[in-house]
Amino acid sequence: MRFRNTGLRTKITAMLLSLAALWVFAAWVTLREGVNLLWVSQLDSAVATPSDPVLYGLQKERWLSVVRLSEKTAQSRKELETQRKQNDRDISAFQESSSAGLVSWALDEQGEKRLADVLKQLESVKEIRKDVDAGRLGRLETTTEYNDVTDSIYGLYGSMATLDDKDIAKDVRTLVSLSRARELLTREDALLAGALAEGRLTPADQALFGQAVGAWRIVAGQAASELPDSERAAYDKLTKARSFVQLQNMEAQVMEHDPTALNLPFTDDEWKAATERFLADFNGMVLGAGDRMVDRIVPVAVNVIVRLVLAGGLGLIAVIASIILSITTARDLLAQLKRLRDAAHDLSDDRLPGVVERIGRGEEVDLAKEAPALDFGDDEIGQVGQAFNTVQRTAIGVAAEQAELRRSIRDILLSLARRTQGLVHRQLTVLDVMERRETDPEELKELFRLDHLAIRMRRNAENLIVLSGSAPARTWRRSVPMVDVVRGALAEVEDYTRVTLMPMGDVVLIGRAVGDVIHLLAELIENAVSFSPPYTNVQVSGQLVANGYVIEIEDRGLGMKPEDLDAANERIADPPEFRISGTARLGLYVVSQLARRHEIQVVLKASPYGGTTVVVLLPQELVQLDPTPEHQDGGGQEQLPRRQSAVATATRPAPAENVRALKPTRSGPPPVPAPSPPLPPQPRATERGPEPRTVTNQPPAEPEQEPVAEFTPSGLPLRVPQANLAPALRDDMPTQPDLEEDDDERSPEEIRAMMGSLQSGTRLGRSQAAKMMDEQSGGGEA
Repeated sequence: MRFRNTGLRTKITAMLLSLAALWVFAAWVTLREGVNLLWVSQLDSAVATPSDPVLYGLQKERWLSVVRLSEKTAQSRKELETQRKQNDRDISAFQESSSAGLVSWALDEQGEKRLADVLKQLESVKEIRKDVDAGRLGRLETTTEYNDVTDSIYGLYGSMATLDDKDIAKDVRTLVSLSRARELLTREDALLAGALAEGRLTPADQALFGQAVGAWRIVAGQAASELPDSERAAYDKLTKARSFVQLQNMEAQVMEHDPTALNLPFTDDEWKAATERFLADFNGMVLGAGDRMVDRIVPVAVNVIVRLVLAGGLGLIAVIASIILSITTARDLLAQLKRLRDAAHDLSDDRLPGVVERIGRGEEVDLAKEAPALDFGDDEIGQVGQAFNTVQRTAIGVAAEQAELRRSIRDILLSLARRTQGLVHRQLTVLDVMERRETDPEELKELFRLDHLAIRMRRNAENLIVLSGSAPARTWRRSVPMVDVVRGALAEVEDYTRVTLMPMGDVVLIGRAVGDVIHLLAELIENAVSFSPPYTNVQVSGQLVANGYVIEIEDRGLGMKPEDLDAANERIADPPEFRISGTARLGLYVVSQLARRHEIQVVLKASPYGGTTVVVLLPQELVQLDPTPEHQDGGGQEQLPRRQSAVATATRPAPAENVRALKPTRSGPPPVPAPSPPLPPQPRATERGPEPRTVTNQPPAEPEQEPVAEFTPSGLPLRVPQANLAPALRDDMPTQPDLEEDDDERSPEEIRAMMGSLQSGTRLGRSQAAKMMDEQSGGGEA
């Protein structure tokens, strides 16, 4: 199944490789015999030929060493030293020749082990010589030590008989066996020569001699039976020669000799002459058989070379022709497929998205022009091209219909959102009128809840506007203090009482970004409140940084997994195309669209407290330092409407039972009725329980945490007694009477009078605030 999914070029390459592999196999079958002959020739020239002098020299050194141990003459010592020097030269030549690189290639693993054993045994010859010279070895021990060396050489010969021709390989093994028989005969010679030099033949010597005679005759007889007829005649001739007959007679005399006799059957010179003559004849027969074997190998090698040239050459020509034909055919086929592939990529990457985008903008699209027919001929590729023409026309047509459908859905969403936005605005206006007329605290509290729900409905409507690709209608012409922007966002959050607002600094936000930033912060704060336990708080703080202004929203919830954080950050930084089916996490999509509109960076990260922290970086061009930080209602700044404050409800009249919480402090102005201020106090001034919902029962902020407004709702400055006097002229004690008294000492009449005064002031303040809101709505709110 995997091969079906591979490319055409790969398949053609695999086919050519298979064809080449078949040719290589056929050529190797023919070439293998030639290579085998080459390796055998290399082994013969580099190993076998240099080892012959070593073998013969060691055989002679063994004979001289045994004789030296029997007779301590200067002549025997001189002959032994001369032979040792000659053997050292032959061993060095063999070691140098066998270390050539081609020898390791020609030998198999077994052959390499046997060659290493031969080299190791040759190194031990020096130790054998030392033991012989020191007299630590006897005649039998010396013979055994040298036998081990010569046995390793014959083992190496056996691993080199690896010719593929069975008949020739058999003849080679037979010649090696004949050479082995000669080695056994030299052992017999050395054994008897030592005994003759010593002048006595012990029963042990006689027994070992008999074993040696039987061994070499058995090995020679078995090897002779495997010789071809032409070589068998030469061996028969050797066995009938005078040297062989004389050797047999002398061997019989030794085996029949009485060990107790004082005289030996013959002298050492007679034995030496007989063995040298027979060994020379034996070597001549073996060498002659080897030369004739080489003559038989030459025609076999020539035949192998001829077959290699014919089979390998013709096969190579066929393979080259197949490769050329396959390459040319594949090149034409791939060229046509490449054109078809490029056409498909052009459709999917350029034309189809372009058509969809143009249809989305409402342009007319000519499908025949956008999907021109492709001509690939009448062959199989051409038929595929014709099918592709049909596919691309259908694809462009369907894409056009889908783009038109999405544009229609976007227009429907935008229309519904605009209508909902208008209805909510009218609802807020009606609620505002009802709130001004209502005097019952409980009813007023319920109206405030409806007011807050309507504000959240307006944000949901604006979400639809953002999803449709348009901008909400709320705009501001002038800059707004950052703290008011955050409060406006809190007004659109359900559990705003769980939000702690930290100092935001004397910074203002330019008007064109106020509405979108309020919406963005509301989505993020709503998300932080929704995904954290109800008994925890969400903290909002802000500060100026080098690249702009940073607002941090930190919750104390369970947090998010690292992979979820990465996915959310990626969705915000690079939002996918909005689809009707992808309704999950619409808030992140809205945030990403609003952030992209003003180049705002929004990053989610893990909070050290276990929750999640959202970092909102407003660029420098959107924020400015507040030129009048002490006059929030004056200067060139624009105040948010009353409904943009999430905590404004906390400053509205409280029920009668909570009137004691409204007592003024000494440092404030006289307790005259005043309208509800358009800017609410920061929520951090309230203390909340496990599940707070409103803050109407909480005391107001301390003066040092929330400065008293220094302007009236009409914009006129408030007069503070003795504010313009010199310090020396001021009274030590304030003229304001001390109004702090025990709550329990107030009478019902005092409480009723205070409530009446408070309600009157509240109605007056609402009227003034409504006028200001109407004026701002005429120029700031679309």
